[in-house]
Amino acid sequence: MGLAAMTTTARGMAATVKVLGRGELGRFTGGDRSEVGRFENELATAIGSRHALAVNSGTSALVAALVGAGVGPGDEVLVPAYTWVSTAAAALAVGAVPVLVEIDESLTMDPADLKDRISPRSKAVLPVHMGNHVADMDAIMEVAAAHDLVVVEDACQAIGVTYRGRRVGSIGHAAAFSFNQHKNIRSGEGGALMTNDTALFERASMYHDVGSYERPGFAGSDADLIVGVNLRMPELSAAVLRPQLAALDAQIARRNKHRGIVLEALAGRLGRGVAPVLHHDPAHAAGLALTFESEADAVAFGEHRGVHRLIDTGRHVYTNWRSLRARNPIHPALDPYAAVDAEIDHGPTACPRTLEILARTCAVDLAPELPSPAFRLLAKKMAG
Repeated sequence: MGLAAMTTTARGMAATVKVLGRGELGRFTGGDRSEVGRFENELATAIGSRHALAVNSGTSALVAALVGAGVGPGDEVLVPAYTWVSTAAAALAVGAVPVLVEIDESLTMDPADLKDRISPRSKAVLPVHMGNHVADMDAIMEVAAAHDLVVVEDACQAIGVTYRGRRVGSIGHAAAFSFNQHKNIRSGEGGALMTNDTALFERASMYHDVGSYERPGFAGSDADLIVGVNLRMPELSAAVLRPQLAALDAQIARRNKHRGIVLEALAGRLGRGVAPVLHHDPAHAAGLALTFESEADAVAFGEHRGVHRLIDTGRHVYTNWRSLRARNPIHPALDPYAAVDAEIDHGPTACPRTLEILARTCAVDLAPELPSPAFRLLAKKMAG
């Protein structure tokens, strides 16, 4: 672990000790000293959004965003075929039905296929910035505007990354971040909803806290109250996250530097059967994946330390979403598919191009926690 990572960890430990010492562990017990409240303010400033709502997971952030946008039974939500299963599950959680969309060479939602899969029941689109690879948001926002769709960015795997001068999470009508163990900043579990839409924020806020109707600051006096659940983030999670948020730009810069180191090490192979995947803002890229001409070459490269072939990433690939394909509602009277008068294809042939791309593509872990000299040695081993 590098010095910067150790410093951030030490600050997080000190912050948690402070919270434990006060004994104020709940979201609303700290008053003006609330770590969650401070984190929300700092996150909104860092991302460039008017509102930030801290919740207990990225999945909860997606669900709350859809609730806030008024998505529900009878609606279709367009999601990429390559994403964590939560993206599709969030639609079902509000009574809507997910519709699969192909990815393109950027490993993100294909705007052309998105346009082709829109129906009269389409209500929202959830583009996903997978592994710090940004979706083509300009094209997606253009398609969404033409069809009056709500855009919720699933930026769970890309907090801190930019797209053409804007932070991901600030471009759509709403966005979701995740802070679980595998994300850019982490608290074990946790998430956040971002939006510039005050009405969406108020509705999502009410949903995330069943006691919101008695709390100031979450809903205007003229808001139509809804019954919520409990998706609140605890104080300890925010205490761990705040020092990491402060160091996020430096971490993203290290990812970008390490990307360059790998590409430099592989320079002799690039253009000869292997190429970096398309990136929609390459100068600021914080992720790296390589596409090979054959599956066999991808399998071989996937044996290197810090590398994995994307088709092998389990529940990130739509063909492994067994619970989605089962179409077994939690109760017969709460069946989202009953409200949609059409056959929605979630089977293995729904998005063949996605499977073909993933089978030939390997992701490279850019390991920002490693000092660059150590990472350079790792990159040389990848190059053989």
